[in-house]
Amino acid sequence: METMKPPMEVLYAAQLAALRANDTGAKPPNWQLSPRAVRDFILGTDKPLAYEGESIEITKKFYGDDALIERAIVTLAGNRGLMLVGEPGTAKTMLSELLSAAISGTSTNTIQGTAGTTEDMIKYSWNYAMLLDKGPSLQALVPSPLYNGMNKGIITRFEEITRCPFEVQDVLISILSDKVMNIPELADGILFAKPGFNIIATANLRDKGVNEMSSALKRRFNFETIAPINHVKMEAQIIESQAKMILQQSGVEVEIDRDVVELLATTFMELRTGETKEGYKIESPQSVMSTAEAVSVYVQSAMTTYYYEGKPITLERLVQNLQGAVVKENQKDAGILKTYFTKVVKERAKEEGLWEAYYNEKKWIK
Repeated sequence: METMKPPMEVLYAAQLAALRANDTGAKPPNWQLSPRAVRDFILGTDKPLAYEGESIEITKKFYGDDALIERAIVTLAGNRGLMLVGEPGTAKTMLSELLSAAISGTSTNTIQGTAGTTEDMIKYSWNYAMLLDKGPSLQALVPSPLYNGMNKGIITRFEEITRCPFEVQDVLISILSDKVMNIPELADGILFAKPGFNIIATANLRDKGVNEMSSALKRRFNFETIAPINHVKMEAQIIESQAKMILQQSGVEVEIDRDVVELLATTFMELRTGETKEGYKIESPQSVMSTAEAVSVYVQSAMTTYYYEGKPITLERLVQNLQGAVVKENQKDAGILKTYFTKVVKERAKEEGLWEAYYNEKKWIK
């Protein structure tokens, strides 16, 4: 069955199968792969693996701090939860999906944190027709992802935990401490977590302060901060690989223009850091200039030219979509983007043809 966004265990099924077949490392209880194989799945291997007569390449899926990946894996093998924090668009969700797929074989056992998330959504709820008919029973209980994680011994992902109300977050304190969920409505209502259970939570640094986590809950997690990419070549590589995958899944058969990708990566890097590659200081917009946003700009631009013009990506479409990515938080950000073109892009246009063509599309910045 085709899906718009296949889960990691489906998207990388061949790689996971090859790793399982070749895995000789020690595995924590109920893990599908050893910690070493989980690391290889996320960071890739130098040589392909043999599996069922084929040579399976294990690709690199996360670009950043390799040591962070090792610490995250070891955290999940222990008794503390893993908290991934960082700016929006730094691949926290993707990393949590990769870890869950490699360790538990599923990345879909997920709680999505929102302002409307309740304790019932986190722990369990009831089929009220059965509850009224026969009273409290396991048959009438509707398990949550957290319940399923404890019951099956698999990872539970908790996305955007700091968007949840303070008191809802604290439901996790006793579960992370004792690995037990009490169900007072049932006579023998105690659910003990099976080996392999743990929680991966994510939180955006920009949400911090909206619903600050309690100190008690923070102590139950090991925190890992995922920093934005700070190298243009690396960011360009991510944009290229992610855009290629998304476009293929959308049925858009176009070649990725690496020169345009590097130009886009340079623009995002400089606007994000407030400094050009020549060392000049510039003003940064309030919007999040993340790698994920850069991927979106490229994909939107490529799809627009594919569907409406029947040709590869154009800088005209790129600048049109770039404005939409930059001008979100404050209308003044349009002025910052225009100043970037007037000063930085214009100067480079004197020497480089692509930057000259890029500058000529400044008219689309309103």
